[in-house]
Amino acid sequence: MADDWARPVVHWEIQARDAAKIRAFYASLFNWEIGEDRAMNIPVGVGPPEPGPAGHIRASESSRVVLYIQVRDLRESLDRAVALGGAVTHEPRHRPGSASIAGITDPEGNPVVLVQQ
Repeated sequence: MADDWARPVVHWEIQARDAAKIRAFYASLFNWEIGEDRAMNIPVGVGPPEPGPAGHIRASESSRVVLYIQVRDLRESLDRAVALGGAVTHEPRHRPGSASIAGITDPEGNPVVLVQQ
């Protein structure tokens, strides 16, 4: 039997009750070019992380998947998210030797962590 290998995450999906509203939120907040078909495709971005995203599992009071998305400026991104109908769930945390993070929810309550390298 050949050695096995880790299976990386190769795709993700955001499901929404009001897909058009959520499309507008993410397109405006992250400058994503999102398709308009039934499956609103979001192309691969540019820049880090290379060769792809890593992840982790941690204990929580609820079951869910959380996206971690890199931004240039946490404060500007938090303010934009609120202006677009999202909410701030946690203010920026700066960890020495690591990325700074903050939390939001989109207009339907899906959690997103913003990461500033």
